[in-house]
Amino acid sequence: MEQKLKAAYLAKGVAYRPRTEHFNQDGTPQYINRLILEDSPYLLQHAHNPVDWYPWSEGAFAKAKRENKPVFLSIGYSTCHWCHVMERESFEDPAIANFLNEHFIPIKVDRESHPDVDQVYMTAVMLMTGHGGWPMSSFLTPQGKPFFGGTYFTPAQFTSLLQQIARLWRERPGDVVEQAERVASAVETSNSLEGRAKALDRAVTETAVGKMEESFDEIQGGFGQAPKFPREPWLYLLLDQAERNHDPRALEMLEVTLDHMARGGIYDQVAGGFHRYSTDYEWLVPHFEKMLYNQAHLSRVYLRAWRITGREQFRRVTTQTLDYVLREMSLPEGGFYSATDADSEGEEGRFFTWTAAELEAALEPRDAALARALYGVTPDGNFEGRNILHLGQGLESYAEEHELTVASLRQRLDRINQTLLQVRNRRPAPLRDDKIVTAWNGMMITAFAQAADTLGRADYREAAIKAAEFVWRHNRRGEGRLWRVHLDGQSSIAATQEDYAYLAEALLYLYDLTADAKWLHRAEELAQALIERFLDKENDGFFMSEAESTITAMGRPKDEGSDNAMPSGSSVAIQVMQRLWQRTGKLDFRRLTDALITRFAPSVERSPTGYGYLLSAAADHLHGELDARAYAAQGGIRIEGALSSAAKQLMLSVDIEIPDGWHVNSSQPGAKDLIATRLSLSERVEGMRLGPVTYPRGELQKLAFQQQPLSVYTGKLRLQAFVSGTDGASSVPPSLPVEIRLQACNDEVCLPPETVTLSLVPPRS
Repeated sequence: MEQKLKAAYLAKGVAYRPRTEHFNQDGTPQYINRLILEDSPYLLQHAHNPVDWYPWSEGAFAKAKRENKPVFLSIGYSTCHWCHVMERESFEDPAIANFLNEHFIPIKVDRESHPDVDQVYMTAVMLMTGHGGWPMSSFLTPQGKPFFGGTYFTPAQFTSLLQQIARLWRERPGDVVEQAERVASAVETSNSLEGRAKALDRAVTETAVGKMEESFDEIQGGFGQAPKFPREPWLYLLLDQAERNHDPRALEMLEVTLDHMARGGIYDQVAGGFHRYSTDYEWLVPHFEKMLYNQAHLSRVYLRAWRITGREQFRRVTTQTLDYVLREMSLPEGGFYSATDADSEGEEGRFFTWTAAELEAALEPRDAALARALYGVTPDGNFEGRNILHLGQGLESYAEEHELTVASLRQRLDRINQTLLQVRNRRPAPLRDDKIVTAWNGMMITAFAQAADTLGRADYREAAIKAAEFVWRHNRRGEGRLWRVHLDGQSSIAATQEDYAYLAEALLYLYDLTADAKWLHRAEELAQALIERFLDKENDGFFMSEAESTITAMGRPKDEGSDNAMPSGSSVAIQVMQRLWQRTGKLDFRRLTDALITRFAPSVERSPTGYGYLLSAAADHLHGELDARAYAAQGGIRIEGALSSAAKQLMLSVDIEIPDGWHVNSSQPGAKDLIATRLSLSERVEGMRLGPVTYPRGELQKLAFQQQPLSVYTGKLRLQAFVSGTDGASSVPPSLPVEIRLQACNDEVCLPPETVTLSLVPPRS
């Protein structure tokens, strides 16, 4: 093994820099452990600790059983600040490492590579201590059952804890095993879905919004006190309610939160993109790491918020965030990196913060003065003697106070930021985690596909397609099977349920964007894999891992469906199934969507705020997707709508694309028992009216089931009408629901009549 580890180290090449404090006189690292053989950046960070780390493997637990030693399990990720601290303080300490190696089998896990493992043991830690986080530190029996756990420990605490547990294991092993059995049973109960299945009450969404309102910060936005997380699943649900039900409470909470986040230090004012969370309630001082999943979900949230409000700031945040990902988080051949660290030059936030002197040296005096005023830069700073750039007020109000146009102010600020970015890029950059995670790439592909669709950006379209092709080429290991991670040309680790769900969702958005059927077929392949290998056939719901783990006795973890930092894999899977039903017309997808929503209903009703994305998916399934595009005739007919400005009115246009061999009845089909094509506003619309609709002339066809020729539409057609306010006002609600009534037929049969609803927004500049 020693020779194997040394060979792996030498294979890294001369550019490799071991992350350790311990070196031999010749400059080689004093310690090399088994993690040098792994492909996780986080594990490689620990490859030269004096701790004799094992990766998550059967071999590690076999050794624990053979030597009758407890397991010390440490779980973290590559850009975790406190993981780095515990590494420097404890795992790099030879005395602590020697005791750990003698009395325990130490295992290191990357939570981003093994979310299923993280889920099981995080649940255990939270049940034992009431809280969780990373680094996660757990002590297990050789069978993998936890009996004690926590998060970060100081060196003194950790040393004392190791000594106590070693003595307890030696003197009272029966008590330890009994405790482990109790914890394992509690974890199993916690992860099981309880309660009889019942229909999801529509009032649950209203209850969820009400609960959000109780914790809403009316001044700074966001929910609860510090630390503040973006809570993207909550934002998705508020978006759904603001657009679907025109809920003013939801819209207010959404706008205040997005506005203050975009102005705060949690948002990288210079380069775009979001840090993971804010340590204070004002969104000023972030935890400076940047995670790919935050960029994906928040860019989607801001894009949709711009779509329904027209606020230019929301569009700018969307494009700046996506442009940041293209510039700094993208593999040249496709795919997106995972994260960047909070630390550089040994300090958290050093890369992102500025002194007043640095700012003045970087900019011309006039621009420096504006930057100081806008970004609140002072000689003393607001973070350890340095300045986190933030906007103390909106650009609109600043421009008004200083008699500037908003357009000119934005132009100057863009120029300032470009200069600051060039200067900042000359600093030592934080560590970047270069692994390509399938689920996270799915999230980012969805974001780029939606932005390409809404904004008409060809570069976003290219990025989405290129990334999807990259992941499909490198992380697909056979039909319906995926790898989770790709790094340095190698793919590894069996994908989890969320990988299949998030990638399938992304492929469906690519299908919407391109109308290329290959994306739909690929999404179906992944959906079938979800059903066949992850679905709990007896109790519904999804398992997180593909099969029962043989490494420990902790069983197969279940995805409860509740959201955490990002929407759960089960919520996304429900969205995938309902979207596949709409686009293929295959009833199995509809039945499964209904079954899953019904199965999760008891849990959702008990804790509605934990299921924001699931509630949004359920609304899409039960009441229609909120989109300017929809499908009819079992997914075969594609319908798209748009609103445009025309002579101080709004022009409504609906394009219908009918496949070869099919037709829809025209507006005057010529037989009273056939359904005519009709365009109308939804009955829910108040204060607006639709003018006369311009229908194209139908073509007469002699069909097998009708003696007389009928008037039908085939191929592509457009319906148009003016929309105006009933009281003379020209304003429209945040979204305008438009209905198209049609009946699709071929030469042999007519499908049942359908009413398709589009959600259209007024034109945005």
